[in-house]
Amino acid sequence: MSTLQDKINSRTAHVAIIGLGYVGLPLATAFAKAGFPTIGLDVDERKVQAIAAGHSYIPDVSDDDLAPHVRAGRLTATLDYDVLHDADAVFICVPTPYDAQRAPDLSYIRAASEGILPRLHPGQLVVLQSTTYPGTTEEVVQPILERSGLKAGVDFYLAFSPERIDPGNKQWSAYNTPKVVGGLTEECTQLATALLSQMGAPVHPVSSPRAAELTKLLENTFRAVNIALVNELALLTERMNINFWEVIEAAKTKPFGFMPFYPSAGVGGHCIPVDPYYLSWKAREYDYYTEFIELAGEVNQAMTHHVVDLVCRGLALHHEPLPGARVLVLGVAFKPNIDDARNSPAKRIIELLLNRGADVCYHDPYVPHFRVGGDVFRRVATVLDSVSLTPEEVQAADCVVVVTGHRSLNYQMVVQHASLVVDTCNVTASVAGQRDKIVLLGAPLPAPR
Repeated sequence: MSTLQDKINSRTAHVAIIGLGYVGLPLATAFAKAGFPTIGLDVDERKVQAIAAGHSYIPDVSDDDLAPHVRAGRLTATLDYDVLHDADAVFICVPTPYDAQRAPDLSYIRAASEGILPRLHPGQLVVLQSTTYPGTTEEVVQPILERSGLKAGVDFYLAFSPERIDPGNKQWSAYNTPKVVGGLTEECTQLATALLSQMGAPVHPVSSPRAAELTKLLENTFRAVNIALVNELALLTERMNINFWEVIEAAKTKPFGFMPFYPSAGVGGHCIPVDPYYLSWKAREYDYYTEFIELAGEVNQAMTHHVVDLVCRGLALHHEPLPGARVLVLGVAFKPNIDDARNSPAKRIIELLLNRGADVCYHDPYVPHFRVGGDVFRRVATVLDSVSLTPEEVQAADCVVVVTGHRSLNYQMVVQHASLVVDTCNVTASVAGQRDKIVLLGAPLPAPR
């Protein structure tokens, strides 16, 4: 097929990873572990220095996993795009956020493509992994790279393979999560499939980059819509005086046709709150409006406002107003047991509480500093520092709000010493007694005192 195929078979192909974040570093480590000479490229000098020292800044990659490959010279990192001159395969793993109007921001993909452009050479494979709307590989990356005079699918190979990293997931990682690949041509798909399969996980080829791009959006839109469904039902069951968490546990006993999703303070991270908007934005180009997806987004975004309303209602049970109240927020990471706070619902909740006059602090064992504000909800940007979770700190709060249920926190102690707990994720379910001081999202309010 090509000399690249021979290099893949012998594991001598030089692999370059652009973007060494939550996706890029696990991927680079996985390629190095598979025996490929791997180099990571990032604009953050601190990341490059950390890798050179054999230190991982990503919880999903341990120092013990990373350091041996660095010492052996199989894994290096740099700020210099010129290393791409010697790369046989280049993976683009850069962020794809949205702007304030929730329109796609592809500036990082464009910058990475522009960086590859003067170093692109015949026979090179370029694989985009950043989550994006269908058409990005062919409409954005391909035209930039073809300004080199080389033709995609003829002189170099181009494909899309969606990242499937789930931060904090101990069972599924870059080593064993199945991959999806869609190339510009059949040969592009075959080469990308051959390379990715060297890491050991199954690879599922699809007919085009667009099909692969939409695969990732389907996966996360599926989750966003189902989370919205249970969030909406949680609001209903509060009015019906039914504990929705009990209902979910009962529904889980059905061995077919049901998959449990759980209510929450809102969705966070890079995928669930972002990806559906990439799809709905692109759909408008085809005179199609994804109302179902937009509605799910509205429901999930509204949950942060509902949590603040629950705080007000809980304080009212104690005949206390929100203005001037001391509110302790527990957990600002976007999901339990990780240090990633991107798009965390805690940000909006804290902003809304501050705007209503509350005195807000937070505790998160994984996130020592947390930035709020700098948006239309709170113009002034503020960096908060995590406080210690002590009985004294809990007692000083008029209300404790559990936004992210980290397993390491002592919720028995929290409930014991708190005057009021607003629990958005049911972490207090196993706490014995004192239910009268717990306001649980998706459940009846306790009786007034």
